[in-house]
Amino acid sequence: MAPIPGSGLAKGLAVTLRTMTRRTVTEQYPEAQPELPPRTRGVIGLFEENCTVCMLCARECPDWCIYIDSHKETVPAATPGGRDRSRNVLDRFAIDFSLCMYCGICIEVCPFDALFWSPEFEYAETDIRELTHERDKLREWMWTVPAPPALDPRAEEPKEIAAARKTAEKLTAAGPAPSGLPARSAPSGPTARSAPSGPAAPPGPAVPPRPSAPEEGQS
Repeated sequence: MAPIPGSGLAKGLAVTLRTMTRRTVTEQYPEAQPELPPRTRGVIGLFEENCTVCMLCARECPDWCIYIDSHKETVPAATPGGRDRSRNVLDRFAIDFSLCMYCGICIEVCPFDALFWSPEFEYAETDIRELTHERDKLREWMWTVPAPPALDPRAEEPKEIAAARKTAEKLTAAGPAPSGLPARSAPSGPTARSAPSGPAAPPGPAVPPRPSAPEEGQS
């Protein structure tokens, strides 16, 4: 059967009429901000205090968009006769978001939790060079990082928390030390010695000598 002329147009208009009567679902951005999931990959924040300049994030980045500069400083020995130590000091930490593909490998491989995801995404620039965020800008993104989700109440307690709780319970069961006495401390002073190290004590009262037996010829 040959199609009726104009049937396709009628079907298209029917779809348009049905859609016009429905409630709109368009989000009025930017007047209304979208509700993003808690694990949204928007921008990366840097917690500089945790960074040890191990360079793992820069080495594992598939786009090579992380730039790190550092220098070594000598830390004097804490005790006399000790050996000086050296540590890395961070000079520059930058991420070029014009190259970043938001894979999250740098965050996953960081052993000291120095990088975090932030859901912020409004950092578009008219100049591509402005998309390279230095460590000061990365630090500002840390204030937008959401708090971690609560633990599952049915999950097992972490080993670190369980060990700390058991230690606290043992200390509480032991009770506080007696007032005026240090807790579990060895006695100090002369009373701690097992034997006097000075001169011997003065002798007691003198005992008269035992009389000897009389010799022959003496009365």
